[in-house]
Amino acid sequence: MDFALNDEQLAIRGTVRRFVAAELLPREAGFLRHGLPRDELRELQDKARAFGFWGLATPEEYGGMDLPAITRSIVHTELATTCVPFRFGGTADNILFHANAEQRAEYLVPTIEGERLGCFALTEPGAGSDASAIATTARRAGDDWLINGQKTFITNGNDADYAIVFAVTDRDTRGITAFLVDRTAGWTSTPIATMGSWHEPATLFLDEVRVPATAVLGEVDKGFELAMRWVGAGRHAIAAQCVGIATRCLRMAVDYAGLRRTFGRAIGSNQAIQWMIADSETELEAGRWLALRAAWDADRGADARHSTAMAKLYCTGMVGRVVDRALQIHGGMGYTKDLPLEWWYRAVRAMRIFEGTDEVQRLIISRDLLRGHTRIGGHVA
Repeated sequence: MDFALNDEQLAIRGTVRRFVAAELLPREAGFLRHGLPRDELRELQDKARAFGFWGLATPEEYGGMDLPAITRSIVHTELATTCVPFRFGGTADNILFHANAEQRAEYLVPTIEGERLGCFALTEPGAGSDASAIATTARRAGDDWLINGQKTFITNGNDADYAIVFAVTDRDTRGITAFLVDRTAGWTSTPIATMGSWHEPATLFLDEVRVPATAVLGEVDKGFELAMRWVGAGRHAIAAQCVGIATRCLRMAVDYAGLRRTFGRAIGSNQAIQWMIADSETELEAGRWLALRAAWDADRGADARHSTAMAKLYCTGMVGRVVDRALQIHGGMGYTKDLPLEWWYRAVRAMRIFEGTDEVQRLIISRDLLRGHTRIGGHVA
């Protein structure tokens, strides 16, 4: 069994590392104090495009790189070694590729080019983990639809000019339909203050918002299947990001343990510090392979839900423990805003909640085993 990266993967990893070192790490101090303005993000994305990085998962017909999942996982890991929330441009929600030709021209292509910004509006105050329990409705009004409801914790909801809104269109069968809804149609948003500042989610309000029949994305009553494709696709990326964050935090902890001296010697000579470092390295290595296994399953066309659930469950817990130990090793300095540790300490906590809570991942894993869909050890039955 060969775990080595191929030449192309090594080259891409090296290029991303150089980009992070040259363009992102120097911006960390400013980001921790003032955030990252959108115009600066766009400038960075333009520089990345000049490097050849544009649309990592976007098909080549739309100008993207269409990278395999493992290669994207490597990229996500490297980008996550900085707290600057940079993402390569040229991407769009994967379910937009199920749009018809007219919708692709109006929403997909402008989103890929950065001319439009959308948000994925599924979660509601009473429907988080149980997304099928959404209460937002859409009823026919002649040739149009009238949408009523509330969405919450919507990423990009404050800045988006359109939303992919999921609404119940058949109460009897719980049919759910996806709609492409421009902000100009009448929906509004308010920001949600959260513990971390990685994402600024929003609550969306839709009150008799009228959209034409052409706003339906995919088929009427078949939107929930589309939603689950979007959610599942992001989970192994989250695991890879956790690996990147933990890698940087552990590097910082090891460096500081060698430099910081107390009672006449480096704190790294203390067994308590050594054990924190050893535990972090062991957990990080396990998380790295779980993340890559999930991406490998996706690349080979296997059912990746089981391995992805394990990767997200383990890695999101692992990164919290590694960040906590790194902060503890740094002592009071780790608690200041001069270092990214306190920021990560708050930010990573959300990873155990969004795109499937820990409890949902455990449900998926145990259900697969108890129903015989997966053999113990991760081999698909």
